[in-house]
Amino acid sequence: MQLRLDDEDRQVALGECLGRALQGRGRVHLSGELGAGKTTLARGVLRAYGHQGAVKSPTYTLVEPYELSLDGALVTLHHFDLYRLGDPEELEFIGGRDLLAEGHLCLVEWAERGEGWLTPPDLEVALRHAETEGREARISAATTLGEALLTRLEDEVSRDQRLAGGKA
Repeated sequence: MQLRLDDEDRQVALGECLGRALQGRGRVHLSGELGAGKTTLARGVLRAYGHQGAVKSPTYTLVEPYELSLDGALVTLHHFDLYRLGDPEELEFIGGRDLLAEGHLCLVEWAERGEGWLTPPDLEVALRHAETEGREARISAATTLGEALLTRLEDEVSRDQRLAGGKA
């Protein structure tokens, strides 16, 4: 799936659609250069679960946990930023296995820095600056769960008026 995101509002809208499609579970790797909009997309995912506070990239802490609600059920979301990760083994020292466990929703920025330690994601979202303005998003499934999530995401995007006309 490919989308053109002309502005920040559309990036957040895509994140909200992604959050609804995820239904509180799954592992999503977010890739793209600095300033591509990974944290903006994460903010949209969090908004899908009712989070209205600030969302900052956990560059120095590596992970920011959120306790959220989905239809009255508790959702644990871990937002990782591995940009400053020196070695993938550092994930072991911060309790990465527990944080990335099944049943949690995990968004991982700069996942390539955890290569060899991280398990494959369900979805991969690659963001890049568009040639003129805005961003382009390429979303692909990497697991069987990811394929189902991608189908739900396509349905969510098709219903979201803010994203109308953005398919690349």
